[in-house]
Amino acid sequence: MKLKTTLTAFALSMAAAGAFAQVIGVSWSNFQEERWKTDEAAIKAQLAKEGASYISADAGGSPEKQLGDIDSLIAKGAKALIILAMDKDAILPAVNKATQRKIPVVAYDRLIEAPGVFYITFDNKEVGRMQARAVFAVKPKGNYVMIKGSPTDPNADFLREGQQEIIDAAVKKGDIKIVGEEYTEGWKPEVAQKNMEQILTKTGGKVDAVVASNDGTAGGVVAALTARGIKGIPVSGQDGDHAALNRVALGTQTVSVWKDARDLGRDAAAAAVALAKGQKVAGAQTWDGGEKKVALQAEFLKPVPITAKNLDLVVKAGWITKADLCKGVDAATGPAACK
Repeated sequence: MKLKTTLTAFALSMAAAGAFAQVIGVSWSNFQEERWKTDEAAIKAQLAKEGASYISADAGGSPEKQLGDIDSLIAKGAKALIILAMDKDAILPAVNKATQRKIPVVAYDRLIEAPGVFYITFDNKEVGRMQARAVFAVKPKGNYVMIKGSPTDPNADFLREGQQEIIDAAVKKGDIKIVGEEYTEGWKPEVAQKNMEQILTKTGGKVDAVVASNDGTAGGVVAALTARGIKGIPVSGQDGDHAALNRVALGTQTVSVWKDARDLGRDAAAAAVALAKGQKVAGAQTWDGGEKKVALQAEFLKPVPITAKNLDLVVKAGWITKADLCKGVDAATGPAACK
């Protein structure tokens, strides 16, 4: 009887230890952005499927708070961390602390270049190519404005490199002139709007195309253009934000490169659980394309450019309802997806 009781207690303690080992901590840089809520839902669903639990913290755009958030997640028993970094350099002390404690780190969507980190994102250079390609198809000549992402996010430069690949020949030929180029602190739409307003003032409104690096910054750009009464200017974005897809349907935004956050969240959660168990992530590749050339295990998902011609894809995928997509769109003159 005593042996049976001892074995039962041991089994229960092992089960508890197993459950504890599957606590996954997620550190969000700026959860207020629309898209992260979709990512979170996907992460939570996959963790539940794997029998793991979810704890999280929102840094609210503060690199300093994010360091404290990660300390807190570790203290709460996180056995793996998924980190959406606000600042690629400021986050390193927290990542190093986790590594020293043998807590695996998944760099979520934004690169953290430190040994042992697992990096998962979409192919950001290709996203940049897709953005510029869609704008270039509409306006192959003229004055271009490049509204970049946050200077603390490596994705901003990956995107810009991809964009330049598409327009470089036209720039060298003189067909395209870049009349304004600005980073957007914190990816904030209001910063992008202010930058765009200043560029419009500087150029006397002589702008023919805007390559904006995400849907939030695109929204700021469109607001600035609209305030000036400027219409018909091609504008790019990315993320598939509902407001942006509606702008594509309305014709005020040319493209939103759709990165299905449901896939990213699912795969990141699965990777975090595998790493917490000491396992390798299936399908991972070795990648050293960052500024410091640190070799990391990585996974890259494929983005899809969404324009007026293929808006039906996001509706069929259940990403957005037809009602939300087509709000304010004239069915007679709007895209086929809104007929």
